[in-house]
Amino acid sequence: MKVVQVLPSLDGGGVERGTLEVAKGLVDAGHESIVVSAGGRMVAQLEAEGSRHVAWDLGRKSPLTFRHVGGLRRWLRREKPDILHLRSRLPAWVCWFAWNGLPEHERPHLVTTVHGLYSVSRYSAIMCRGERVIAVSGTVRDYIRENYPQTDMDKIRLIYRGVNPEEFPYGYRPSDEWLARWYQMYPRLQSQKVLTLPGRLTRLKGHHDFIDLIKRLRGSGLPVQGLIVGGEDPKRKAYARELRERIAREGLGESILLTGARQDIREVFAVSDLVLSLSTKPESFGRTVVEALTMGVPVIGYDHGGVGEVLGQLYPQGLVPMSDATALDQAVRASLDSAQPRPHNDRFLLGDMIEQTLACYRELTQ
Repeated sequence: MKVVQVLPSLDGGGVERGTLEVAKGLVDAGHESIVVSAGGRMVAQLEAEGSRHVAWDLGRKSPLTFRHVGGLRRWLRREKPDILHLRSRLPAWVCWFAWNGLPEHERPHLVTTVHGLYSVSRYSAIMCRGERVIAVSGTVRDYIRENYPQTDMDKIRLIYRGVNPEEFPYGYRPSDEWLARWYQMYPRLQSQKVLTLPGRLTRLKGHHDFIDLIKRLRGSGLPVQGLIVGGEDPKRKAYARELRERIAREGLGESILLTGARQDIREVFAVSDLVLSLSTKPESFGRTVVEALTMGVPVIGYDHGGVGEVLGQLYPQGLVPMSDATALDQAVRASLDSAQPRPHNDRFLLGDMIEQTLACYRELTQ
């Protein structure tokens, strides 16, 4: 097969990571893989793993982006891919116009992936127009059914995102060198129970609920240290400042650390006693939750969306009702008890994701 995946850029993120994983899976299986994007820091890895990158900025939110329709149509006619896989809304619209303008016998088969719980609109509906529509979780499948009832549910394929257990090994222990650097930077973490909240500093990630939790636990005498791991959103610097000011105002500067964005999240999870997922808006999947659980690190999260779905299957004792402070405290205390069984991920695996995605492609080409 010759497969073209299209997305806005390759600068990092869950959609980008999944694109690279499928691209590598295609190459490893002997297929031809092409990715179209505006480029970014992940291009080098993509090409090193055997795929071809075509630089095309189809994600710029401007009417001028649609000037690429004709060129893209000519390119598709030359390349003759078997599959055109669309992973983001604006590039999907541009590609759909290019694809729809081809004679039917020249069109590649069209696959879309609904990665998020997008705002419901005609704009978002493009992601349901594929001959096959991949839903990354049952939550996303239900979202499609409820919000786009015109979609033929027989063409939906539920393919969970997957984690590579070799990248996030069960029981992983960081190197002595890493541990030495880490504890030199954050010496207080050596003698405390570490509770980690991963995710970019945006309001929906539940940082205020996390601050409330640490404040209550510390107030009751429990030796816990809060760790907020995530970079600032350049468009929301005021929110990052709000969090820091609140932590200082409530005297929690010694109890809650903000590490900023880090590339060593595996090591951070390994030295955490507990990972939290407190997003106030349902997420489509919750990859960091699966990464921590794959390593055997317990996760406590609000019971909604993809996070509730994952925890329900892998670590149901980690589920708490949304914004229920009492239930959250009880679940955290129970999880910090060393007698609790450790989670194990046997359902959300990268190999399964790749195999099912390629099977989805083959349904259309055979």
